[in-house]
Amino acid sequence: MRTKSCILVMATLALLLTAGNAAALEKVYGKGVSAADTVLISQVLGDPDAYVDKVVRVEGTAVAVCKHRGCWVELASDKEGETIRIKVQDGVIVFPAEIVGELVMAEGVFTANKLDLETSKKVCAYEAEQAGKDFDPESVTQCVTLYQVTGSGAVVMDKPAEEASEGEA
Repeated sequence: MRTKSCILVMATLALLLTAGNAAALEKVYGKGVSAADTVLISQVLGDPDAYVDKVVRVEGTAVAVCKHRGCWVELASDKEGETIRIKVQDGVIVFPAEIVGELVMAEGVFTANKLDLETSKKVCAYEAEQAGKDFDPESVTQCVTLYQVTGSGAVVMDKPAEEASEGEA
């Protein structure tokens, strides 16, 4: 009987340690994520008007984070060259720069920000400057709509120790 009790205690400890390890491999920001289904980023960007003002849960690798306040994170799409921005309220959620390269699940309301022509030119000029490209303001002849997820929460999945050490080799 004593042996069965010892085995049960050891099994319980092993289970708790494993569960603790799994929880340590993720970091929850804000409210986390609760939507049942993940929508592909390419699907949202392929038909953005179908998702405007709806709660979406997306997943992708973090490719950029706001350097000033950590108030947004860009996630890579499943389609090469596409990204989606997850914008959160300044100071409420702060994404650290260290999450670049990590898998992120994020949730929030998908929004469309329709810019006037003058603001569209400023946004395009800023993006060109950031990319180190020349820009002619007269090349912008139509208003731009910026789509993003107004984030309520996110979960960042850290790489397991084996994976992280493989990347360093």
